[in-house]
Amino acid sequence: MSSPRFAPTKEEIETLALAALNRLPAPFDEHLANVLLFVEEFASADLLKEMELDDPFELTGLYSGRSIGQEAQTGDMPPTVHLFRRPLLDEWVETGVPLDALVTHVVVHEIGHHFGLSDIDMHVLEDMVTL
Repeated sequence: MSSPRFAPTKEEIETLALAALNRLPAPFDEHLANVLLFVEEFASADLLKEMELDDPFELTGLYSGRSIGQEAQTGDMPPTVHLFRRPLLDEWVETGVPLDALVTHVVVHEIGHHFGLSDIDMHVLEDMVTL
């Protein structure tokens, strides 16, 4: 009899996200020291309202902060990437995409905003870090 399989924890999602970040090539990896990573169950109700989203499962990740090259302003908070565990897990189950690939996709997309990348550039970068 096999042991039951539980949904990956926030810590396991974070481990996958950090592994994806560690695979980013130079010069991208050199500009991530001040980017904070958070894994939460869902986006807050206030954030969903601000983004005009009714369904908390619609948001798997979010980048907040200024893109590289934008001048810092007094009072700026450090740039952050938030991953939302429950929406990620739902997408994982619905699509059948391996969880590490899904987390890599979301992380690269959010980090792409930090660098001001286009969607095409984000896809190229994702291809570079996908196992």
